[in-house]
Amino acid sequence: MNLSKPSPYSASDAPGLLYASFNQDFGCFSCGLDSGFRIYNCDPLKEKMRKEFEDGGICIVEMLFRCNYLALVGGGKNPKYPPNKVIIWDDERNRGVIELEFRSEVKAVRLRRDKFVVVLVNKVIVYTFSLQPTKLHVFETVDNDRGLVALSSSDKHAILIFPGRQSGHIQIVDLNSVVSTTAVSSSAPSASSFATNAFSAPPQQQQQQEQLQPKYPMASTKPTANISIIPAHTSPLFCLVTNTNGTKCASASDKGTLIRVFDTGSSKLLNEFRRGVDRAEIYSIAFNSDSTRICAGSDKGTVHIFNLDGATGGARVYHGGTGSPSAGPHYGEVIQPHHSSQMSSGNRQSSFAFMKDLLPKYFSSAWSFAQFKVAADCRCICAFGGEKNTVIVICADGSFYRFMFDPQKGGECVRESYNKFLKESDDD
Repeated sequence: MNLSKPSPYSASDAPGLLYASFNQDFGCFSCGLDSGFRIYNCDPLKEKMRKEFEDGGICIVEMLFRCNYLALVGGGKNPKYPPNKVIIWDDERNRGVIELEFRSEVKAVRLRRDKFVVVLVNKVIVYTFSLQPTKLHVFETVDNDRGLVALSSSDKHAILIFPGRQSGHIQIVDLNSVVSTTAVSSSAPSASSFATNAFSAPPQQQQQQEQLQPKYPMASTKPTANISIIPAHTSPLFCLVTNTNGTKCASASDKGTLIRVFDTGSSKLLNEFRRGVDRAEIYSIAFNSDSTRICAGSDKGTVHIFNLDGATGGARVYHGGTGSPSAGPHYGEVIQPHHSSQMSSGNRQSSFAFMKDLLPKYFSSAWSFAQFKVAADCRCICAFGGEKNTVIVICADGSFYRFMFDPQKGGECVRESYNKFLKESDDD
């Protein structure tokens, strides 16, 4: 969530907060400030490290799981680094170890253990993650001022997803299927071979990081890749994410009313969800660990949870035309009119869904299974928590929430905890 650009809700933003983002497993999150950056553990909420700069701010802080490497981009009124540079920061050495300069402003950075991706306004560039990075690919995009890009974090799958050359289109590339057109003969250590676990990752995750080997050679190549293109929306994209292994991606346009989920292998539309009727800016969409649910956070301070097919096992069924005619369906109830199929996911649907062939598409839409609203109208990002059936939320006003939802009934979520990770005293 890049907060360096103003929005109608900027008045509620915490002073000095420029950026907030989860790491790949949602166990930590990073914050870019006008005076440095910080790393927090999510559950329980705890500050793990902070770096203060007297000479400038950081508007992008990307983590690589919990290891000692971070990607930094300067920003704010007085940037620490030029906005057209990416700095790979080694927290063990307390300094930048890689510096890349571009001709235009860097919009986003994403990290894997073997590669990293830099997003410019109309380009996506892929590099080897090594002390001497090699450029692997350059892909062209439509103007992408929001820096939209998604990169799977699985060791076995390297799926890159980014906007197409036409507005509303998505491009999907399997980086592991790339074939180089020139011979290569040498290799260099990847980031995974010299990274350490700076932020207390679980032992199992540490072992996985130690076992990783570099996958890409350190030589100049001209690779070719098959690119799948999905015409996802008619309006410009506003949010774009993928799940851990890159098998699914989810997107929303700048209208913010619909969220679509696609299969990245076949480009098939798997689900279409309606967040609401009014326009909204969807700042985050996140899959749960087994990709059976997604949650979405917007600038309205609302978070919606949607079940993908088969996510619930005991949703109640509402039969159209029976019971109280004024009651209608409730959260978690599946609509089953006399002449329509059961909605097995448990998401809500209009009681007029059985007339979908006669009524506008709105009446056949799938609505959220569960939802909640944070205290303030502010921009927020969300993810599924480490505890079962929980969602964690980071807000632009410096607040942190954890909510619990009922996996069977859905409905209004219950707030379990609330904290301020940025306090007024921090600005003194």
